[in-house]
Amino acid sequence: MNHSTIATTNRRGFLCQASGFATGLGLGCLATRPTSAADAEPETPLLRIGLLTDVHYADRPPGGNRHYRDSLVKLAAPGEEFAQAKTDLVIELGDFIDSADSLEAEKAFLRRVDAEFRKLPAPRHYVLGNHCVSALTKAEFLEIVGQTNSYYSFDQRGVHFVILDACFRSDGVAYQRNNFDWADCFVPPDQLEWLRKDLDTAAGPVLVFVHQCLDTDPPYGAKNAAQVRQTLEASGRVLAVFQGHHHSGGHRQINGIHYLTLRAMVEGPAPNNNAFAILDILPGETLRLTGFGKQPSTTLSANEARREARPE
Repeated sequence: MNHSTIATTNRRGFLCQASGFATGLGLGCLATRPTSAADAEPETPLLRIGLLTDVHYADRPPGGNRHYRDSLVKLAAPGEEFAQAKTDLVIELGDFIDSADSLEAEKAFLRRVDAEFRKLPAPRHYVLGNHCVSALTKAEFLEIVGQTNSYYSFDQRGVHFVILDACFRSDGVAYQRNNFDWADCFVPPDQLEWLRKDLDTAAGPVLVFVHQCLDTDPPYGAKNAAQVRQTLEASGRVLAVFQGHHHSGGHRQINGIHYLTLRAMVEGPAPNNNAFAILDILPGETLRLTGFGKQPSTTLSANEARREARPE
């Protein structure tokens, strides 16, 4: 996936500070991070959002660079940072769990990691990823985490939030119980029609959250990503899309919309490897992303993106 480099300076330092979460688990310090987001730039955000993706929790040994068990303790670092920054909401961008040997074990993994995730402050939202529903049905996943729908929208402080679900095969069949190829992901027509109508009635600037990428082709991108982008562009209201799935992350700007892929939390052992972010929505439709651990920081200007999309 040829994402352009995020043009920003990473602000990283080492955090080795026992938190209540870490102490409870007996696992000590957790992550590298920049200076605290609460002490970052003085400009006051209109809204502050905690973001993380690809936790991939499973109670099993590492596979390659994916340290499944370590994700449980890595969640303590965003818990501490989000509390200090006083985030207004928290969104995880999919692949919350990884596979187990049985359906009951898979449900146990989800309950275990969700218990830690619920310690994070502020209301929480779950985006479905392919691993979330490789063994479970969507209804089973949503019931355990206490969320009603896999795609929906809501408003908060003048910002319109859209959660999308791209966990469908290109024939429109929903992912569940190993009935899909992870590279065959799709946003079905009924969801696209819902999205169009939703954006038509949105009153303010829009942020979109999805697991699979909308700025590239398969295997990491949805098969109809171009069609979804056209719907987003037609609204004239979408500032940015935040996504996971591609663990190395990246950033592209297409026709006036930023597409930012966050880096995966699961990559690398604790305590020295982690990835999450705090997103500040600033006046003037500017988005400031403060990255922690391996996640780069950046500032996204919606007005600049629009100017580049419509050169004079």
